[in-house]
Amino acid sequence: MNVKELIDQGPVTKLQLVVITVCFIVTMLDGFDVLAIAFTAPSISDEWDLKATTLGIVFSAGLVGMTLGAMFIAPLTDIIGRRAMILMSLIVVSIAMAATGLVETIWQLVVARIITGLGIGSMLASLTSMAAEYSPARHRNFAIGFQAIGYPIGATLGGFIAAWLIPEFGWRPVFYAGGAITAVMIPVVLLFLPESLQFLMQRQPRNALQKCNRILAGLQQPELAEMPVIDKSKQVRPSVTSLLTVDQRNATIRLWLAFFMTFMSLYFLLSWIPKIVVDAGLTLEKGIYAGIAINLGAVFGVLILGYVSDKKGLRPLIFWFLLLGAMSMIAFGFSPAIIGLLLILSFLIGFFVDGGFIGLYAVAARIYPTEIRTTGIGWAIGAGRTGAIIGPYLGGVLIGLQWPTAVNFILFAIPLVIGAFAAYAIKSPELIVVNDSTGK
Repeated sequence: MNVKELIDQGPVTKLQLVVITVCFIVTMLDGFDVLAIAFTAPSISDEWDLKATTLGIVFSAGLVGMTLGAMFIAPLTDIIGRRAMILMSLIVVSIAMAATGLVETIWQLVVARIITGLGIGSMLASLTSMAAEYSPARHRNFAIGFQAIGYPIGATLGGFIAAWLIPEFGWRPVFYAGGAITAVMIPVVLLFLPESLQFLMQRQPRNALQKCNRILAGLQQPELAEMPVIDKSKQVRPSVTSLLTVDQRNATIRLWLAFFMTFMSLYFLLSWIPKIVVDAGLTLEKGIYAGIAINLGAVFGVLILGYVSDKKGLRPLIFWFLLLGAMSMIAFGFSPAIIGLLLILSFLIGFFVDGGFIGLYAVAARIYPTEIRTTGIGWAIGAGRTGAIIGPYLGGVLIGLQWPTAVNFILFAIPLVIGAFAAYAIKSPELIVVNDSTGK
């Protein structure tokens, strides 16, 4: 049985919709949990009298954890399974988020953010793999995009929650809320999220036949009498070296470069725009709304890129999205402190930058085979998170030097241009769009 062809050629079933929806909701919580620090940063900074460079360290702490989780823990998913990794990560994140609300020193906050990042970084690649492996090829880019927009939607809702909670109760309840909501998803995943069928067929863990048959029933497919014979000597061992073989090396390096550059600019924006707006003389509430506008724009950008790319191809769209995102950033840097204009430009930044960025997840999910898919996505995310660590910290250094806002935004627009060309240079048969009517 060729599971990939079975899903590609079969109908979209209720089970597939449930899997992608659960992955979407978990990703939404990740967006809330990661960016809670950006929305609470002005309040923490005022309460503890933090300098911009110190705040940059706090921003980067969670990203350090995400990098380590994506590169060194996420690859275990290709051995233990996607579902198991998602469950373990949810437990870690829920505890770490609740603990963040209890911290009393800057270093306790840094440690709590690193642990939160470890859980989220370990989980994101599995969520992308699940969305890819339960969606047919004709809808795969859109399915991955839909799963991924949970991130900016979660961040957007987090912004509204923060704008409501902080003035009344302070910044700590934002993290308590994040921990509680994340904990609620643990029984949801246990009840409604099956293991990846492709993983079960390839790795054949204990009770694989029974698990496969339950999933096949949900996919409206006939059951198996026995598991197919797998030549384990020919299985690819999930590791970073498997991503750098002759067949994969060029695509992998270009993908890492695109992730690194795009992450660096994106996390500068996500981390600093609320505070930049406040420093320009506007209120904290308006600074939070600027952050919300970025994430709201991201939702529309990701959905449109996912829908159109299923018909026109990923690489050209990612290229133009990232270039237009760079232009939007430069316009923001030169904009006067007029809240309406800043919100429009924030929306456009989110639309193009986050839209192009999420497109890279779909590229990663497509170019790697099942045996190393989560490893490939994890290392791509890890390469990107390295840029995400540098972006907020470098932004803090430049803001601390009191460089003009326009100069900072021009500097952080340059990596988007590099990322656009790197993404366009990725070559893979899986990225070729097949036209149903012409066969081309």
